[in-house]
Amino acid sequence: NSIETLTTWIVSLFLPSPYIPKPTRGAWQERCGELLRAPDEADPKGRRSVRLTRAASETLRSHLKRQLEEMERMGSLYQAGGLVFSTQTGTLINPSNLRNRSFKPLLKRAGLRNICFHDLRHTCATLLLSQGTHPKLVQELLGHATITMTLDTYSHFLPSMGDPTVRAMEVALS
Repeated sequence: NSIETLTTWIVSLFLPSPYIPKPTRGAWQERCGELLRAPDEADPKGRRSVRLTRAASETLRSHLKRQLEEMERMGSLYQAGGLVFSTQTGTLINPSNLRNRSFKPLLKRAGLRNICFHDLRHTCATLLLSQGTHPKLVQELLGHATITMTLDTYSHFLPSMGDPTVRAMEVALS
């Protein structure tokens, strides 16, 4: 399964509309310091592809190139498990190492407050909603089961979008 995911990931980066497949079921995921294993049972709604921006696609292509060079350099020591992001030997990245050695220093360098990695999902959703992206599209991107879940989570932000709604109504009625 993981090799299939990696192969799909590699091929998808070179399509006209690049995307990255959702992590394989049973894969390890971190959420606010907790290491969670995705359920093994197949969920047809849970498997989706996420379209990528041009910049993200180019960055991932560069990452793939470095990863393939690392695989070649390590030879038989590299444990190819189909991971998009792995240690230098191809194994799972320890979430604590990712958080403390990479993520926190990046936040500090950018002058941002300390947040957990999962908060980036909320930032993404808030930015998209503030740009007028339809909540249904945000729901699909986040993988929420229902639009209700998305609206319940981000309803505190939506009132600040009232002015554009009023302007749209004025345009529609004039």
